[in-house]
Amino acid sequence: MIKRLLLCAMAGFVIATTFADEGMWLPNHIKERIKEMRKMGFKLKADDIYSADKASLKDAVVQFGGGCTGEFVSEQGLLLTNHHCGYSSIQKLSSVEHDYLTNGYWAQSMVEELPVPGLTVSLLVGMEDVTERLAAGEKREDIIAEATKGEGYRASIESLYYGNQFVMYVYQTYRDVRLVGAPPSSIGKFGGDTDNWIWPRHTGDFSIFRVYAGSDNQPADYSKENVPYRPKRHFKICTDGVQEGDFTMIYGFPGNTQEYVISDAVEYVANVSNPMKIAMRTQRLETISEAQSKDVAVRIAYAAKHANIANSWKKWQGESLGLERLGTIEKKQRYEARFAAWAATKPEYSTLLDSMRAAYASNTKGYFVRELFNESVGAIEAYGIARKLRQATSATAEEQLAYRRKLLIDYNKEIDRTIARRMLAEFMARMPKESIPQVLTDEINSRDGIKEYIDSLYNNTKILGNDTLSNDELLADPMLAFEGIFDEIVKQNRAYTYRNISNVPAIEKWYTTYMQALREWDKERAFYPDANFTLRVAYGTICGYENADGEYHTHLSTLDGVIAKENPEIYDYDIPQALRDIYKNKDYGRWSIEKNGRPTVPVCFLASNHTSGGNSGSPVINGKGELVGINFDRTWRSTMSDIEFDPSICRNISVDIRYVLFIVDRLGHAQYLLDELKVK
Repeated sequence: MIKRLLLCAMAGFVIATTFADEGMWLPNHIKERIKEMRKMGFKLKADDIYSADKASLKDAVVQFGGGCTGEFVSEQGLLLTNHHCGYSSIQKLSSVEHDYLTNGYWAQSMVEELPVPGLTVSLLVGMEDVTERLAAGEKREDIIAEATKGEGYRASIESLYYGNQFVMYVYQTYRDVRLVGAPPSSIGKFGGDTDNWIWPRHTGDFSIFRVYAGSDNQPADYSKENVPYRPKRHFKICTDGVQEGDFTMIYGFPGNTQEYVISDAVEYVANVSNPMKIAMRTQRLETISEAQSKDVAVRIAYAAKHANIANSWKKWQGESLGLERLGTIEKKQRYEARFAAWAATKPEYSTLLDSMRAAYASNTKGYFVRELFNESVGAIEAYGIARKLRQATSATAEEQLAYRRKLLIDYNKEIDRTIARRMLAEFMARMPKESIPQVLTDEINSRDGIKEYIDSLYNNTKILGNDTLSNDELLADPMLAFEGIFDEIVKQNRAYTYRNISNVPAIEKWYTTYMQALREWDKERAFYPDANFTLRVAYGTICGYENADGEYHTHLSTLDGVIAKENPEIYDYDIPQALRDIYKNKDYGRWSIEKNGRPTVPVCFLASNHTSGGNSGSPVINGKGELVGINFDRTWRSTMSDIEFDPSICRNISVDIRYVLFIVDRLGHAQYLLDELKVK
């Protein structure tokens, strides 16, 4: 115990003096951090992390799908990511007859690897600071066009530090990605929403895919003739395990942080936005969960939808509690008061905070209307289907029917009807009165209330069925009429379609100057760009934390905790019988470790890396650059780290690579994968 506390105390000292564990650093600028990383135990050089001239670790990291990270772990394009990142792909391939979500899937050879329609991975080819080029008058589209010549290339120019720097990211996207292996959901999603964001965690949150390419190693559409992609670099796996105080590095694509926003933004998030979104999603989850509990087909069809709704729902709850615990609003107000005192004698900055606060006051209502609409009416599936069909009215009746059938995959009319009743009621109760369309009020009143109005829509619409409809019939459908009621709101919302309220142009323009001013004033602060789903490096140490007075959470969870929680009566805790048998017989093989004098298997571990959404699936590497785990979550008390990082308690959660291999070996019996990974 003394040794453990000493190691964490040492890590805490580094944090306090150098901000070591906080930050999401640009990989092409990692030279600025490498000295600190070496002090903490990193053994490689800066150009091993990122190089424009030779293969580096960045070539082993990919954007997986639309919002996760993945990593290559073999010379043949084998890729690891989280189970929750691969969840929708696994669901697409599942059916009642082949329920890969429940039972898992393990290819026993490359021939059995399953193509996933629409799934892509993107590799970062390079980065370029184009700030000066844009300032000189070059057009974005011309810079991008020049950089994207060739098969599968795409590029984006991203703003950093609120427009003080612009970096172009060039990617190559591969379109033939196949499912190789996935544990049963009772392992890959063990604990479900109950355990989500919680420590101790016992979730085997991993899935395995492979990227395929043409014979020239370039992107290609799916074909039986395609061959495994040959990455420039892949991660070697380390099975030695992790100990408190060990160096860890996360390499991935964090999605969204707001480190530099003023107190007005935090107040909106904590006291206005989050409470509304939590309340709305609670009702949707209640409806879906009740239906899933009654029908296995519904459980499968709505599994990914439920998970997507629940993930942010629980995160927002932890975020609000964390911001309150830290007193972030008051802390920022004190910081702003000190800044204002410094800026008072500088004409270019003296009224800056006043201008920023006025901008928030002018735009908060509009941004709230957008968020409320998206979480209420916008969350009704029939509304979304109607909107997409209106945009496809130039199609033939047969094409429109085929498109409609595609939209209705995994759709349940009665679930959506119930959600529609509840969401429209919330819309009417919460929306500013002047923003409610009068025609909607009239329609509801003419049918004796919301329930009767919604029932009339769902009973009379034909777009939720299999009838062939002419264009005139489609446009006359009552559900399209319902969708059209909100045209004006949708039009007005376009002015507020930004990631955060602080990114609304009328507000963000002031942050450009504010960031310049902060750098002049707060010279001791380590400034790193907010996350925006571009490649970043975060580093820290393996470390537990004090969760509450007298309650210290150690860094490692084990199979003993899985067995303590397992419950055949609860879907998310009903582990495979094979795992129970393995535990009973202590048949752990090479994956056995000793804890408290007894054999067990490591499952998850904690570290102090600064992560965010998008870091799901990121490789966790040790000081030698070897893979020791796959990042998948944060502790619930860490979720405020998107706004304020607290080094004493912010921890990321990763599945131990030894548990991944244990499951592949003992449950998947996929020896060919272990051979490919060169695990001995």
